[in-house]
This record gives sequence, C-alpha cells and structure tokens, in this order.
Amino acid sequence: MTGRPGLPRYTLPVRSRRRTRWEQQTPTWREARPSLIADALKRSTARPSGNWYVIGASRDISGDRPFGRTVGGVEVVAWRTASGELRAGPGACPHLGAPLRDSRVVCGSLVCHWHGLTLDGHTSAGWEPYPAHDDGVLAWVRLDALGGEPPLDRPVVPQRPRDKAVDAVFTAVGRCEPEDVVANRLDPWHGSWLHPYSFLDLAVVGTPSSDADEDAFTVDVSFKLAGRLVVPVRAVFTAPEPRTVVMRIVEGEGATSVAETHATPLSPAPDGSPRTAVIEAVVAVSGRRGFAVARAAAPALRPLIRWAAGRLWRDDLAYAERRRLLRHMGRFPG
Repeated sequence: MTGRPGLPRYTLPVRSRRRTRWEQQTPTWREARPSLIADALKRSTARPSGNWYVIGASRDISGDRPFGRTVGGVEVVAWRTASGELRAGPGACPHLGAPLRDSRVVCGSLVCHWHGLTLDGHTSAGWEPYPAHDDGVLAWVRLDALGGEPPLDRPVVPQRPRDKAVDAVFTAVGRCEPEDVVANRLDPWHGSWLHPYSFLDLAVVGTPSSDADEDAFTVDVSFKLAGRLVVPVRAVFTAPEPRTVVMRIVEGEGATSVAETHATPLSPAPDGSPRTAVIEAVVAVSGRRGFAVARAAAPALRPLIRWAAGRLWRDDLAYAERRRLLRHMGRFPG
C-alpha cells in the first residue's frame, strides 16, 4: 500500500508466523546460566538509588484524598497541594498515631481525622516531610533511614519517550524480595517458555560482559496478537539501579517505548515472609499517524495494558516467589 503521492509508504507492523509447538521450542536453559544472571543482579544492586522508592502511579495521588503505602515497614502518606505539587511524609500522625492515609485533604493540606491536626507538607508538630518526586508517570519518596545510601537529589529515572506517549501503571504484590523481582527481569530466556500466550521466537542476541557499567540483555522477540499475527521487535533490558529493570524497544514497532519494572519492599506478611510491590510503568509511542487515535483513547487503553501486564506478572511473581523460597532454604542454584 503506497498511499497518496508525497506521503511515506505505509507498512503494517504485523507479520504472519507459523507457531512452534510449546514443547518443540529450542531449549534455553544452557544459555540462561545462573552465574550470568547472578552477576548481573549483583552489579545492579551495587548501583546507587539515592534511597528513592517508587510508591505508585502519579495519577493515583490526587488533591482529593491521601495515598498511603508502607515501604520497607515505613508508613508513608502522600497527597497533592492545591497547586498539584506532591507532598509526602510519615503515615502516622505525630499527635496520637492516627493513620493519615485515612484522613482528608482540604485545600491542599492534610487534615487528621482524629483531632484535626493540619499538615501543609512542611515540618509541623513533630511531623517531618520526606523528599518526594513526581516524574510525570510515577511518584517517588526518599527514605534515607531505610535505604542507608548517600542521598541523591532526584531518583534515577530511566529515559523515556519525551512526548505524545500513552502510559499505564500496573501494581501487584508478591511474597518475595526486590532482588527476586529484578532477577526475574534479568532472565529474558524464560519469556516464550513461561509466557507462551504473549511471546514467540524469543532469542537473546546479546548479554553483558562481566565488567559492564550498564547490564544490557538484547532480545529479538515477537509479541503475539491473534492467530498467526505477531509484531517482531528488538528490545534491550537494563538495570539502572537496584530496584529497577527497564525494557526498551530499540528496533521495530514502538521503538523507544519502555516498560519499567520497579520493585518496592513493603511490610512483611503476617507469617513474617517479605512482601514486594511490583510497580510497572508502560510508556508507549509510535511514529504511525494512527497513534494519535490511541493517545486520544488512552483512558480506555490503560485497563487493557494493565490487564496484559497482570497476566504476565501472575506467572512472573510465582517465579520470583519460588526463587525467594529456594534462596531462603539455601537451595537456589548459582
């Protein structure tokens, strides 16, 4: 299809591929060396985070009500001022310990629902704010006592498409630690085995060297659509800080689009096992003229993006939880 004179040639991003039966795939266990994944994980945990933690999607924190999250056992409350600025601090009222996540936001200030103590986001009545950052997609809070690293003024936010993007954020919770989530993402070889409903013809074509400053796993993969229709892309996985893995499409449809996986530790489960929130941000772009329609339909598309992420994380959290269990038992390989 050539279109009208003077316009670029229009090509469909989809291809038709005959599907290989699941059991007839080429095994990837020899390539997915435990030592290679463990070394990449070790290097990622050594990178600075500046004590910043993702607490949720930017759009989930409004000026109408407070947002609460317990990060590594630390209660955090966040809200927006009348001008839309993000504020965050301890989630317990300094007066008698009321849960501020259940309080109200009135004219940009947080008003405790027990005795009416009003907090405007600055130091008041023994309440000390936490540094907060809104990157436009995700909300971050800096917890220096929890992180124990030299603090950074801003979190390590991965490079994203600059504008005209559709973004969605998915959150799930598993009984594991952040390193188990990161290890899952630093193992791209499991994709077409564990997620045959989403991926086809996955091949890891590049792995990091032992002295790499930035770990990069390069993957050629086809995303399944319907029937034999697939969208082939090349993607690169990197770990810019200890609790983040970024998948960036570098060739094919949606080039420069990213899926950021952030692992935020929570409070332990009642039985004492660790819990981690997987907060995944998908920021998608396309150079195709029709993508303007997708941007206009973003509110309707976000539930679909979250559904697709949830289907993947149903299996990936089982992977991460199993890894944590084996590690706890001293039986994890590598």
